[in-house]
Parts: sequence; structure tokens; C-alpha cells
Amino acid sequence: MIKNKKEITLISQASQIVAQTHAYLEKKITPGITTEQLNKWAEEYIKQKDAESAFLNYQGFPKSICTSINEEVVHGIPSQRKLKKGDIIAIDIGVRYQGYYGDGAKTYSVGEISNEKATLLIQTEKALTEAIKIIKEGVYVGEIGETIENYIQPYNFGIVEVLVGHGIGKKLHEKPDIPNYKTKHQGMQLKAGMVIAVEPMINLGTKEVEITDDHWTIVTKDKKPSAHFEHTILVLKDGCKILTKR
Repeated sequence: MIKNKKEITLISQASQIVAQTHAYLEKKITPGITTEQLNKWAEEYIKQKDAESAFLNYQGFPKSICTSINEEVVHGIPSQRKLKKGDIIAIDIGVRYQGYYGDGAKTYSVGEISNEKATLLIQTEKALTEAIKIIKEGVYVGEIGETIENYIQPYNFGIVEVLVGHGIGKKLHEKPDIPNYKTKHQGMQLKAGMVIAVEPMINLGTKEVEITDDHWTIVTKDKKPSAHFEHTILVLKDGCKILTKR
């Protein structure tokens, strides 16, 4: 799980392509755009960077990015569905570059959104920021989840528990699992040179989710909106570095 300098360089390059793809797509998120158009633009952009989508055909996933709208938590499949003013859309992008992976997600507003949705987006991203602040060698993965839960608790939002963050490197999903909530056990202790993806998924309502008929898209059971933010992070002796930072 501890990466050498060459591996860290390649993971960093893959992660920067993720960040650049997000920046490229963000300008195009407007009412009337289909999620399939976003998928096509992302696919073309990633290819221009001499990289490839980590998601396309991953365990059968049919598209290059995940586009999850409103009550869709994660793994939304791009389609001819058009974005509407007031929607929120979580875009999850994974990139493979010279055999190594980067992964990052952000939830965007489509035009003006409700105060409820705006608060959900702001506080979910802040929960991720608070978690990143504590990451360094010696910290247990359980402390990351505890930090996220402690931050989110006052808002009475639901923290999705059936999905967690993960290690990343030569594979898209490696050990250790990174929960976004308090656990009974502290889990693995972080070491310098580990690379992890931290990704809180927070619901406006309950934590309960279900999978739709497409066998991919996960939605909130109460159909209330959900937000998803994710960074790929390198653990250092005295802190960490966000590899997917723009």
C-alpha cells in the first residue's frame, strides 16, 4: 500500500487529469445539457491527455463518468436526460494514466438551487475539508470517518454507510476502506506514502439508500437530494497532499 516515488508521480498525474476534466466540464453544466453530452466531452478530454476513463467497462459500467442527479447518490449512468435549473449533479471521474489511477467527485448546482440543496453541498464539501485536515502518518482511518460524522451531525443529514472511500494506486479500489462515519474499530493506521480516496456521500434526509433497476444507480430511499465530494490524497509524515486539487 505504500507507494514509491515513481508510483506517486504517476498517481499524481492521473489525479491532475481528473481535476482538469472537472474544471473543463464545470463550465458546460447548464440547463438543457444532457448527461450523455457531459460524458462525451469528458471522454474526449481524457483521451487528449493520453489517458483513459477508469470507469468505462469497470465491472460492466457502460460510460466514462458517473452523473448522479438530485436523489441519485452515486453511479448514475449518463443518458439523454437533460439537466434542469434547480438540479444538483454529482460528477465522479476516474482516470487511468500509464497504469495508475486518480479519482475525484464534486457536486455541482445547475443554475440557482434551493437553500436546502445549497447547504447540503456546502457542508458536505466542508466535511471533506475537515477530514483532510487531520490526515497524516499515524492517524487511523476510523478517525477520518469520526471527523466527518462529528462535522455533519449538527445538520441532521444522513451519512451513507453502505459506500466508503478507498485506497488507490495500480487499482481503482485498493485497501484500506475509508468509512465516512464512526465505527467500533479504528481500522488501519495510515503510513506516509499511502494514497487514499476520501469521499463523503451525504443525504438531505435519511442515510438509507437503494439501487435502481439499472443495477448501478444508487438513490436515497426517501428521494431527498444527496451530495458527493471526493479527493485523492497522498499521506505524508506531517500532513497530506490533495492530488486532485485544481
